[in-house]
Amino acid sequence: MNIFNQYLDKIKKIVLDLSKNGKLILPDKLDGITTEIPPSKFNSDISTNVAMVLSKANKKPPSDLAITLADSLKQSDELIEDITIIKPGFINIKFKPIFWTNFVEEIIKNSKMFGINTNEKKNSYLVEFVSANPTGPLHVGHCRGAILGDVIANVLLFNKHKVIKEYYVNDYGNQIINFTKSVYFRIREILFKEPFPLDNEDLYPGDYLIDFAQNIIDLNKIIDFKDFDKISEELTVLSIEEALKLIKKNLISLGIKHDNFVSEKKLVVNKEVEKVIDFLKKNNFVYKGKIKAPAGENSKEWVEREQLLFRSTDFGDDKDRALQKSDGAWTYFASDVAYHKNKLDRKFDHLINILGADHAGYIKRISSSVEALSNTKGKLICKVSQLVKLIKDKKPFKMSKRKGDYITLDDLINEVGKDATRFIMLNRSSDVELDFDFDNVIEKSKENPLYYVQYSYARIASVFRHLDKDLKSDIKIDKYDFQYSDDEINILKKISEWPKCIDVACNKLEPHRIPTYLYELASLFHSYWNMGKDNPEKRFINEQKKITDDKLIFLKLISNVIKSGMDIVGVSVPEKM
Repeated sequence: MNIFNQYLDKIKKIVLDLSKNGKLILPDKLDGITTEIPPSKFNSDISTNVAMVLSKANKKPPSDLAITLADSLKQSDELIEDITIIKPGFINIKFKPIFWTNFVEEIIKNSKMFGINTNEKKNSYLVEFVSANPTGPLHVGHCRGAILGDVIANVLLFNKHKVIKEYYVNDYGNQIINFTKSVYFRIREILFKEPFPLDNEDLYPGDYLIDFAQNIIDLNKIIDFKDFDKISEELTVLSIEEALKLIKKNLISLGIKHDNFVSEKKLVVNKEVEKVIDFLKKNNFVYKGKIKAPAGENSKEWVEREQLLFRSTDFGDDKDRALQKSDGAWTYFASDVAYHKNKLDRKFDHLINILGADHAGYIKRISSSVEALSNTKGKLICKVSQLVKLIKDKKPFKMSKRKGDYITLDDLINEVGKDATRFIMLNRSSDVELDFDFDNVIEKSKENPLYYVQYSYARIASVFRHLDKDLKSDIKIDKYDFQYSDDEINILKKISEWPKCIDVACNKLEPHRIPTYLYELASLFHSYWNMGKDNPEKRFINEQKKITDDKLIFLKLISNVIKSGMDIVGVSVPEKM
């Protein structure tokens, strides 16, 4: 039950009826009409801006139109107790108490569907995220994007869309050659006591490669590791396998499992790059040309070479992009175009890419290629995951225990746990930098949003436990003949916003709205719970150790919403804390 959509439809119907009767002039669109929860000072339940939207077309002040609309609304709905008009023309609606009783009854009886937009067309999505080079463990820089992609997928799935989670494996190119050589030198270090060439800047110096090397030695006794050239291809495959095993382990520890891992090398071997280049040529999307020196490069030292270029400026990019180098090798961009053609060929309604902050400049070029390949604007949606700064004792914090200049994802999870990592990383919009404060995430107070939400669920569980009832079981009530207090209705209003929260999180791909919403709901609940310390009537369990049906249902409803939200975020809800 989405009361905002319900009343939006009702308001639009009234507007259309008034128009048919010659009492209103319709604007070109009614899209601007909204329904919201008004500020608490107005003592109303729902508000609409419909009068302001209609004002210009009707050449009347919004307050005048609001009077006409308010009369029609009140006549059409017996559940409305009162309507007030607030300058410059907001219509604020106050429901009769029975409205909220009906609201609770409907949600409890359809609890598994609450929050899901059943009127929305269901689409298929391919969400590509993480896609870190398979050259080592995931670090904190990957963590936020991984959680963002996973929760975007989760909220789309919750809303009954079809979703595939995908990881693009960049297993082709110079970085893989250097990675394989690095593993080889670690193997030589183990077998022949040869020191690792730390002075070679092309190599990967991390100690994790010792583990890769040892695993390869242990599992491949028949390989002669004396001659790199003879075993390079086989060793490349084995090294990537080791890296992917570690990456998958990192992701599982974070609660993430991808449906697909797509190999860049396989795309190249299968000639998919050549195929997409042929497609672009046939459509006159490429040409031979020269690229001027990039910004920041010394133009005198830059050598302009004739290259195969994609007409990305025709599709909104800042400049045309190289697909092929002067030596004939394909650029990374060419492989990426082939990969996105592969995505399009799988017939998803929407493609979503989660990119790190260092790839923000890549959005225009890859979006332009998808538009060219699909002949459709907006087929690809890119979300950028901004940087994370770790804070401890009010200072930047480094905790890597192994060689290298980055903090691993495992280091972070070992320090604060999966739940805190996921919830706090998601607690702010992905397009702004995030301070991850270790002192706050372990604090048992309102300052720690994860604790505050989990504690609200645990408090509810304690009531059910005291009554020997199972919180997870359905509750059946024969008669919903009770009424809720103003304090309780205030919480029910917040619960009514849950479907709206899901809609926005889905449509705008902004999953941070979910932990924000859960924290607000938890805050209202804790405030109400604390009233019971001074007022016995506010307590959930009375002196006879019993609970009334209205309070039992009330608690169940709150717990259901918290559990749904935390499941989407991928965080546990313990029943004891």
